[in-house]
Amino acid sequence: MRIGLQVPYFTWAGGRERLGETFAAVAERAEAAGFDSLWVMDHFFQIPGVGRAEEDMLEAYTALGFAAGRTSRIRLGAMVTGNTYRNPGVLVKTVTTLDVLSGGRAYFGIGAGWFEREHAGLGVRFGTWTERFEKLEETLRIALQMWNPDANGAFEGKHYQLAETLCVPQPVSRPHPPILIGGRGERKTLRLVAKYADAWNMGTSFDDNGVAEFERLSAVLREHCEREGRAYEAVEKTTLDTLMMRERGDGRWQTPQQCRETLRKFRDAGVDQVILNTPFVDDPRTLELVVDELIGPANGW
Repeated sequence: MRIGLQVPYFTWAGGRERLGETFAAVAERAEAAGFDSLWVMDHFFQIPGVGRAEEDMLEAYTALGFAAGRTSRIRLGAMVTGNTYRNPGVLVKTVTTLDVLSGGRAYFGIGAGWFEREHAGLGVRFGTWTERFEKLEETLRIALQMWNPDANGAFEGKHYQLAETLCVPQPVSRPHPPILIGGRGERKTLRLVAKYADAWNMGTSFDDNGVAEFERLSAVLREHCEREGRAYEAVEKTTLDTLMMRERGDGRWQTPQQCRETLRKFRDAGVDQVILNTPFVDDPRTLELVVDELIGPANGW
């Protein structure tokens, strides 16, 4: 099992003047620590549950490009791109550019979009639930067409029309950056995962309840894969969890031993990659503790 790091919060000591320096240090430490992947959210306002809308938020693909220039191995992705925010042809070109300039390290994480306040605030059409999922499926089809060098013709969809799907250079990743779809919807999201995706992400809690929910939804995904004639094992299963670890647990904070036990349960349930975010990631001691107690060689992952 692999372990990734998500960074959802950028309101750090030193303010905006040092934000680039601090984020670069986080990316470099994550790579040196042995994390498999590094993720940022695709939001323009900070989201409820993480902070106030007025707190710092970086545009995802600019931040990932910056991180690519400060690292050489770690995989990079948006957890997950809001499909509604960008024209799909421009979005696929953006992801392709990240993949090429990083030497083939990009994931294409994507979802239907959900944060209505951002859409209204920045003048982006939100649309109905049905429209957002229809648009998401068309974007997935556009991505696969643009990443096929022999299919540069038009795309005619209900929501999107492209006269040409030319994408040069093509991605370094083969056959293309892994498509990761995020979400828990049993009828639409997991069907799209089975039909189009190389990976699936389920946001959950880092505890036994999260393990049980993964087991339940992964069984649903398996059924969709069977209907699509797709091997369930071909889809990378990932989870997104918040790690609350201290040397001495106290309520919502777990001890390192408890965290190791939870990781083993996710692994045994069939998770291929656990992606963690954690408070105080800007403090070097935070990742040092995670490495020593969770992802270092001595822990056997």
